[in-house]
Amino acid sequence: MKVFSKLLPSKTRHWILSGAGLLALMIFCGFMIAETTKAEVTVADNGDEQTVKTNADTVQDLLDEEGITYSKHDDLSHTIDAPVEDGMTIKYDEANKLTVAINNDKDTYYTTADTINEFLDNHDLTVGKYDEASEPAAAAITDGMDYSIDKAFDVTVEDAGEKRNIHPTTQQSVEELLTDNDIEVDDLDQVSPSLDATIEKGDDIKITRVEKSKETVDESIAYDTEKRDDDSLEKGKTKIVSEGQEGTVAKTYEVTTENGEAVDRQLMNKEVKQKSENKIVAHGTKEKDTNVTKLSAESSSNNQEAASSSKKELQMNATAYTVDCLGCDGKGLTATGINLHENPHVVSVDPNVIPLGSRVWVEGYGNAVAGDTGGNIQGNRIDLHFTSQSKASSFGRQTVTVKVLD
Repeated sequence: MKVFSKLLPSKTRHWILSGAGLLALMIFCGFMIAETTKAEVTVADNGDEQTVKTNADTVQDLLDEEGITYSKHDDLSHTIDAPVEDGMTIKYDEANKLTVAINNDKDTYYTTADTINEFLDNHDLTVGKYDEASEPAAAAITDGMDYSIDKAFDVTVEDAGEKRNIHPTTQQSVEELLTDNDIEVDDLDQVSPSLDATIEKGDDIKITRVEKSKETVDESIAYDTEKRDDDSLEKGKTKIVSEGQEGTVAKTYEVTTENGEAVDRQLMNKEVKQKSENKIVAHGTKEKDTNVTKLSAESSSNNQEAASSSKKELQMNATAYTVDCLGCDGKGLTATGINLHENPHVVSVDPNVIPLGSRVWVEGYGNAVAGDTGGNIQGNRIDLHFTSQSKASSFGRQTVTVKVLD
């Protein structure tokens, strides 16, 4: 440079020096002008504040300078194309992605809310008293967070006929709901819907309380009437040789109840405590002496005349029976050997009150023969024979006037 300067004229050297100084001066002046024209701006980036000097024309330019990427979901205090002014404060909050599931219906939100409670308020969402939320209301929101609300609804539980309302969510099974509400069920109890079913809105739960117990009762064993031929008795006559005796059997049943009402009864065991004893009736086979028969007929005629003049009248407790009744032997033979199928107008009496073979008149029944006995027919009791069970049931139990005719 020195050699080159020596070769140049002095005026030329002065001009070159002046041009270089002028360029440097212009650069310096430009720098100073740029520095003095910068705007001073406060940038709050997600709450972190810093003051910067910038020649950016718009808010977008400033964000680009600061390496801040803005999206439409973010919260920005100014519009993106707003001009940058000295002394301005620009607030920027980046939105967090939040997935919200309400009863399994999912929606995605971008929010700048700090807490779940603030987010719910901003979107008019509520968590009811019986609802179940995956996070507490004060929980801080983070990017990519999942949040769920299981909305409760009313369900009626009918427990052994008594109803109450409870508040499950769609995530609960019947068993979980009952457990949460301190409702216990046993293995025999019937629950509808089933315990493992998931509760749906509109479901009602019904619990039938089932119990099984054992019950032992004593039941009577009916005796049979045994007929024996007796050649010492005249033909057509009968005589009771031995009174029958009912037996006793102990029966054990398994009784099933639903909500306290018996619905089933199964015989599990039976034990005979006392055997029944047959009633023995002798039937005469001896041929009658005609002369004796004639005398007996005359005597009988005289006796009838005497009886008609001295009738016996009683107030008695009357019941009804039939040869075809459940538990009857069905043979149709009375204690005196009368065939009820052929001679149905027969009554059972206590022989100590009304002698067997007597003709009687019963109020509401008419004339009959006292031709039968019974284990429960004692004292002023009388049992009237009817030709069908329906007629016997219709008569029931009554107090009647009984006249002994002979």
